[in-house]
Amino acid sequence: MKFWAARGLFKATSGQNATAVPGPAEGSGAVRTAEPPARLRRSLPRPREVVTMEGTDNFKTPSKLSEKRKSVLCPTPYVTIPASPFMQKLGFGTGVNVYLMKRSPRGLSHSPWAVKKINPICSDDYRSIYQKRLIDEAKILKSLHHPNIVGYRAFTEASDGSLCLAMEYGGEKSLNDLIEERNKDSQHAFPAAVILKVALNMAKGLKYLHQEKKLLHGDIKSSNVVIKGDFETIKICDVGVSLPLDENMTVTDPEACYIGTEPWKPKEALEENGIITDKADIFAYGLTLWEMMTLSIPHFNFDDDDDDEDKTFDEDDFNDEAYYAALGTRPPINMEELDESYQKVIELFSVCTNEDPKDRPSAAHIVEALELDGQ
Repeated sequence: MKFWAARGLFKATSGQNATAVPGPAEGSGAVRTAEPPARLRRSLPRPREVVTMEGTDNFKTPSKLSEKRKSVLCPTPYVTIPASPFMQKLGFGTGVNVYLMKRSPRGLSHSPWAVKKINPICSDDYRSIYQKRLIDEAKILKSLHHPNIVGYRAFTEASDGSLCLAMEYGGEKSLNDLIEERNKDSQHAFPAAVILKVALNMAKGLKYLHQEKKLLHGDIKSSNVVIKGDFETIKICDVGVSLPLDENMTVTDPEACYIGTEPWKPKEALEENGIITDKADIFAYGLTLWEMMTLSIPHFNFDDDDDDEDKTFDEDDFNDEAYYAALGTRPPINMEELDESYQKVIELFSVCTNEDPKDRPSAAHIVEALELDGQ
């Protein structure tokens, strides 16, 4: 850990290597956490998750957020959203659909928008939950202005009366899309330089959320990072489950509910009374770097036969006991597949996934260290 220790990110007393699993975190608090959602394997066929498709990930369990977070945001009256059939669908799920809205009024070329709408076939039981999340996300997104956060454009009603959140079109694909494509093509880890570039841009976005806006993102993972071109821009999206932080970077609202996505959750978010701080985002951030190195979902280990390329998913391949025991810990890395160029990435991943949140660096500290290194 020489590189990060020199920059104050790794405590010399930790005595861990990059793949060690430290002891459990301590502490208690009042933040509620969502129940464990359904399982999914990255190779299973499913709708592509695209920009800000909040609430549609099969890992995520819909859960009511604080009733205190009532929105006063009113729909934008002068923005016209065309009917869904006239827009290109980018992604879909049980909760919301995301569309590409091309804007070229009177022959002018304007940048496209990504438009999020509640899925018309969503059940009545969940419709109110997704609608509240959409309102909350619009309210939060409107207050955010940072190059590494997908921007707000409008909040309005479509011709069918459904609420729509129009956002900056942050890129053609999510980081998760790129991971899946790389996996499908039997490629290996992303180049270390690319991972470090993603790491710096994500850390800048998190630093802004944590320090300036006092917000916990609450659901950091590869599918909530949008990429344009060949990593020309890197933006965090999906702030619909964000939670307010106090001056000590802690979620103290007793009505707050940490949603997250199960494989990316830190230990404190899995405990009944775990204290949730900005370091919950850092743990998930570390696992996102791990995704780029392994092209896998954290903690998903299958008894696959590597020689059987046509092998399909069988529930018997999944070890439930091992999966749940591994949640909140640091997943291992096959060091034989990574050369010395990945050393800084591995060290950053390792320090960010310490089980004790006090041993994880802040986003600001990560930015400082990476910028000193010229990333």
